[in-house]
Parts: sequence; structure tokens; C-alpha cells
Amino acid sequence: MKKSIERIAGDTEGVSYEFSVYHIEGSSSDAPTVYLQAALHSCELPGTVALHALMKRLRKAEAEGRIRGSITIVPSANPIGSTQMLFGELHGRFHFDTRRNFNRGFPLLDKPDALPLHDDTAAVTADQRLKERLFQLSMGHDIVLDLHCAYEGVAYLYAPSILWPAMADCASALRLEAVLHSSDPGDGEFEVAAIYPYLKAPPEVARIDGRVVATVEFRGMRDVDPELAESDAEGLYKLLVWRGVVSDEAIGSKEPFAGIAAPLENLEMMRAPCSGAVLYHVKPGDRVEKGDLLATIVHSPGEPEGTADILAPQSGYVLTRHMHRFTRRGSDLMKIIGDRRSATDVVVEE
Repeated sequence: MKKSIERIAGDTEGVSYEFSVYHIEGSSSDAPTVYLQAALHSCELPGTVALHALMKRLRKAEAEGRIRGSITIVPSANPIGSTQMLFGELHGRFHFDTRRNFNRGFPLLDKPDALPLHDDTAAVTADQRLKERLFQLSMGHDIVLDLHCAYEGVAYLYAPSILWPAMADCASALRLEAVLHSSDPGDGEFEVAAIYPYLKAPPEVARIDGRVVATVEFRGMRDVDPELAESDAEGLYKLLVWRGVVSDEAIGSKEPFAGIAAPLENLEMMRAPCSGAVLYHVKPGDRVEKGDLLATIVHSPGEPEGTADILAPQSGYVLTRHMHRFTRRGSDLMKIIGDRRSATDVVVEE
């Protein structure tokens, strides 16, 4: 396994950022190739520790000559966000300077081409340079996974509809509970940019049936512990074996996905109608029926009419909820996968 250091120029003189890239060269040109990254939102660490645990398995497989397909890994993909500490708390979702989400604004190319999009003198901010370099590193790989997490949630993923259900083995290997798929180009999310150049490519280039591209949400931000890291690493390793990237006779055959799969249009984003303290009545993984009490907001403590109830707009499955217990009007509280299309427009924060 080889290690290289990528450097991103900062937006002021004397400032630069670095991140590590690990690469294992495969023995077979016919095997799928892989790109894995974590912590694009640098405060989301379950994927980082999962990749750390996975790399121990891959080093062993490499030493034993069992790596068939080339693998590139970026365990901590956002050195810019990792510097954004404010009053003792890490804020790694948005760039402080440009106020852009680190998982938005990736280039949507009409054809697969990893050539640099800008030269070193172009007036491009550091966060955008980082996105373009990560995009270049991922280009051309058959399996591309961007590992994230929710505030509080079950394990699930977002996938392009064109790849579902052909990549159901990914959801099964990672023991995910739900899959959301969409054909919407969104706002330049990483997984959208990763598949976009192949949508109009000729079949021999696109190879859609063999691709796995997804944003994986490994539960919640507090779910960072040794047991979960090892379990997630085992799931990632199983996927690589199932897809022929790694040889390992100890891993069993593919298993069907037993979780929920639904179009993104079924997602209900529950938002706060007022500010106050949040009392949740359901948790991620619960099944709810239309009209069930989801949460209560205490907006005027001490007053007889000082609360507001939030009810389920339809039957469905509780996917995530916010970890903070104070909310403002309009803030996201929960995500529910409904049994049918939502009556409201969906704007998803990945």
C-alpha cells in the first residue's frame, strides 16, 4: 500500500492544506477498481474509523497477493473543514469563507475526463480546489463510495436510480436498513458528479451494470466506536470480495437486501413550525402511521398552551432525527421514508 500527500493551496499566502491518499495496485486489469473516501463533512467520522479498520484487512490481503482490483482510499477527505473550530466545536459541513456545503458544487462533466479543470493561477477558492481534486481521484473507478453520517439515524445510502437495484449487494454487504435513489441532478453532490459523466457515455465506457456509486450514511455523528468501526469495515470488505476486487474464500456468497428501498420523492422532511425545546416521541428505525405523534416542541414553557405537536403526514419509516434539542422555526427535525410520494418538495442535506 502506497501513501501520497495531496496539497491544496489556501486562499491567503503561506496557507495550504494536506490530505493523505492510499493506493493498492491490483493484479488483474479485468477486476473492478475502487475509490473510497470519508469525512468530506469533516465532523462526520464513522466512515473514517471504518476505513482505518478496513485498511488493516486490505494490507493483509495485499501481503497475501489477494488484491485483484486497484483501490484508492482517502480516509479523511477534508483538511479545510478539519481546521474550522469555533468555541470548541468542529464545524465541517460548510466552508466558513464561502459558506458553501462541502458536498455541493462538484463538477458535472459530460464525459469522463480526469484532466485538471483549472490551472494553478485560476481564481478558484480552496474549497472548490479540494472538491475538484477529490473528483479527479475518483474518476474512472467502478466502485465509488462517499462515507458520511446523519446527526442521529440508521445506516442507509443515497444512490443514482440508474444503478438501482443492480447495486443492491452494496446495501446488503454494508447491512444497511434503507436505500434512497434518485435521478435528480441535485446540486452537484459528490455521488451525482461521480456517475454524471457516464450517463451519456457509450455502453462500453459507461458499464452501468457493474458500477456502484453512493453516499453512505453510517448512522449518527456519535456512533464512533471500535465495534461499529469493525462492523462497517467488515461490510466494506465483503462488498469488495463480492465484486471481485479482493479474493477471500472465507467470505460467503451474496445475500439479498432485506431493507427498505424507495425513490427520494418519498422522503418527508419534518420541519419545526416554531422554536423551542424538542421532545421526540419516536427514534430512527421506528415505523409510524399517518397521524402518529412524532415530536412536541415546548415553545412557551409554563403556559397551558405552550406546546406544538408534530404529526406524521403519512405512514412510513423514521430514517433520521436531529441530535440538538433546541430548534428554530423552519429547521429540520426528522426524515421519514413515506410509503408513497411526499406532497411537498424535498430538499435533502447530505
